[in-house]
Amino acid sequence: MPNAYLSILVVDDAKFSSAMIGRALSQAGYQDVRFASSATEALRQLETRPTSVLLADWLMPEIDGLELTARVRQLDEMADHYTYIVLLTGKEGENVLHEAFDRGVDDFISKSEMSEQLLPRVFAADRLCNTLQRLLQENRLLTQNIASLEQRNLVDSVTGLGNPRYLRLKLGDSLRQVESRGGALCYLLIGLPETGELRQKYGEDFYAELLHGIARRLQQLVRPLDVLARLDDTHFGLITLIDDLHECSPTSFRRLHEGLNLKAFKTSEGFITLKAGIGLVGADAKALPLDAQTLIEHGQNLLPEAYASGRIAALRLGSR
Repeated sequence: MPNAYLSILVVDDAKFSSAMIGRALSQAGYQDVRFASSATEALRQLETRPTSVLLADWLMPEIDGLELTARVRQLDEMADHYTYIVLLTGKEGENVLHEAFDRGVDDFISKSEMSEQLLPRVFAADRLCNTLQRLLQENRLLTQNIASLEQRNLVDSVTGLGNPRYLRLKLGDSLRQVESRGGALCYLLIGLPETGELRQKYGEDFYAELLHGIARRLQQLVRPLDVLARLDDTHFGLITLIDDLHECSPTSFRRLHEGLNLKAFKTSEGFITLKAGIGLVGADAKALPLDAQTLIEHGQNLLPEAYASGRIAALRLGSR
């Protein structure tokens, strides 16, 4: 049984042809049939409401069926929709039809055999449209599910450490803990500016291997309860809670700085020595109210000084 509510748009500059097609579709049970006397009018209608099946004359003034097909495909892409396009043609020849298929046309109806071909072609399009729209809907749902999972994901897929979202959440938690229980927190932004150049030189496999090595080294150098995350291609972040803001000093993290700068990483390309810069931001309850983004920005602002001096660049917010 045909789907009575299948949306069909007939595009033909010949009124007699449109009337004949409309009568045949109506007698077959199709109720949602629209008409356009030109490709330009058809595009205006499609911008307002897409259609499932487009029946269009190949030869029309100004914009022919192939150009109309190209523009409809652009509209489909923007609307996440698929229009099944059938051209009405008097053209013959395998090369002509191949060109049209390459341009995105789905099917043809020969004008000389319109009465025999019209309804069987529309019935076939009807069945395929149900499948296409179901697949599009399933793809939309899958895309939404993936996006939802990505929004909830807190783990960096390369290193297994936390990702930027995880770091921001933990910074917020740490600030609330300092506010309610006292003490202080240290946020360290660790920059490794040479990793991008090494990635270009040795490739993706080496880069993943190097990141794993850096992650393992950092885990060995920090305390078990410290929060460690990979932020992007060249940055890692670290959060540690301490009793007193004065403990948040470059001296407290010298071992971390030296562990990254003085000890080479063993890789498949040999031993690789990196230059690491660390921006250190400390805050206690006297610095509040304070948000995670402000801490992150302070860390970013400190990195140029850290690179230039070869030492940890530090900033304390709160007690002096």
